[in-house]
Amino acid sequence: LGVGVDLTEIDRIRSAHQKHGKLFLDKIFTPAEQELCLAKANPYPSLAARFAAKEAVSKALGTGFNEKFGLKSVSVLAGPEGEPLLELDQLAQKLLEQKGAKKILISLTHTENLAEAFAVVVR
Repeated sequence: LGVGVDLTEIDRIRSAHQKHGKLFLDKIFTPAEQELCLAKANPYPSLAARFAAKEAVSKALGTGFNEKFGLKSVSVLAGPEGEPLLELDQLAQKLLEQKGAKKILISLTHTENLAEAFAVVVR
């Protein structure tokens, strides 16, 4: 029903965080995402992958970001086995249901320099 992919430069996320600090994190990531990523020795690959996931989900839903559907409408946490676990706010969940879909499958990966996310909206 919808597919989205995004690549994010890890250094871009690192630079923005170093320049703007917590304001940057609070604008883009939920408190739970921040807690999960900042617990790592190097949080930037995980933060970049989550940023890419938010972009990929917005593309898969066909919405992009706006005043109502923002970056924090999508939260990427970790499941019991460490797999990415997607949480949607009420608006994102409603958009998903309007597409006749039940869930969004997500895959994250990164290299030394890039993080990638792939999202598929399924019934």
